[in-house]
Amino acid sequence: MDVFEAVASRYSCRAFLPTPIPEATIRNIVERAARAPSGGNLQPWRVHALAGAKLEQLKALVRARPELLPRGEGAEYDIYPPGLKEPYVTRSRQVGAALYQSIGVPREDRAGRYRQYARNFEFFGAPVGLLLSIERGMGPPQWSDLGGYIQTVMLLAREHGLHSCGQEAWTHWHKTVYSLLDIPPNDILFCGLALGHADPDAAVNRWRSPREPLEAFATFSGFEE
Repeated sequence: MDVFEAVASRYSCRAFLPTPIPEATIRNIVERAARAPSGGNLQPWRVHALAGAKLEQLKALVRARPELLPRGEGAEYDIYPPGLKEPYVTRSRQVGAALYQSIGVPREDRAGRYRQYARNFEFFGAPVGLLLSIERGMGPPQWSDLGGYIQTVMLLAREHGLHSCGQEAWTHWHKTVYSLLDIPPNDILFCGLALGHADPDAAVNRWRSPREPLEAFATFSGFEE
């Protein structure tokens, strides 16, 4: 698969087949992704890859406390900035509406929306879950590096025929994650990442989030005709 196809075919997969993924495949993806750009070569990303019994243990810990949904143990950072303005509010609402429409959950069905949200903490049925963290003392440039690493993981997954879903929602269960994985206190959990084979029959996988036209976010100057 060439890089153009990998970028075009990547999406946030929210229903996976239980097909196991060999550890060698995950190691290959995680290791190759470290070629992502890194200012000063700091390579600030930390990866915890879970499968099998360890992954089930994490899911069981969260599943046992449904009364804490949707906020869990409380987020360590704002997933969206306070006072979010246009056009970002509309974009967010539109994609949320498309998601719930795909599974037949109307906006007024709060219980249904919570059930779908809780699927985050099952890694949407994926056989592999990555949890990505970074040292707390790192600044915006290093967080940018972490984002580049995550994107590279997602694209390399496509080379193996796999799909993925980034899940910042895992910040709501940071205490559980820290305890289970012995993550040091100077690290902060950024997100989870579900990895596996997409379920092609799942309605939730049949829609795509829209993207703005080029003119909405880019300008070009000084180029020759």
